[in-house]
Amino acid sequence: MDQTPRFALPHLYPGQTQKEWFHNEALQRIDVLLCPAVDGPAMTSPPASPAVGACFLIASGATGAWAGKDGSLAAFTDGGWRFVAPVEGAQVLDRSSGQSVIYREGSWETGIVRAQEIRIDGLTILRDRQPAIADPAGGSIVDGPCRAAVAAMLTALRTHGLIA
Repeated sequence: MDQTPRFALPHLYPGQTQKEWFHNEALQRIDVLLCPAVDGPAMTSPPASPAVGACFLIASGATGAWAGKDGSLAAFTDGGWRFVAPVEGAQVLDRSSGQSVIYREGSWETGIVRAQEIRIDGLTILRDRQPAIADPAGGSIVDGPCRAAVAAMLTALRTHGLIA
């Protein structure tokens, strides 16, 4: 095997010529993948004059220097464009929005948080969904059912951690 299985980082082997090229290429890919951040949402064509170190997500239907690299990360280096195909679960930060972008099931997903529980300062704020609160029912005097409905809402809000 000449490369790593996930991100195709080139391996060095005994007797290999130009080892520095393979090593430097691996460093370029690691530079893209280590704490990755992109400069905006996915695009179909490369910017006209990107800064060295700029990184982008490539949208479907890419053109120009990005043609055939749909879904990849594109990083501009002093040697030109470097591309890294994402793996399931890869995550980048979109600097323009501050949102995490995650590669799931063959595409980049933006703005979706998947969690079982959200805590802020050690307090659970959101948990899994609770059963629905029943509508008030009863006779012509609704004070008792209304109080029960309000109590049920308060209990649900507390259970979800939205209020104390």
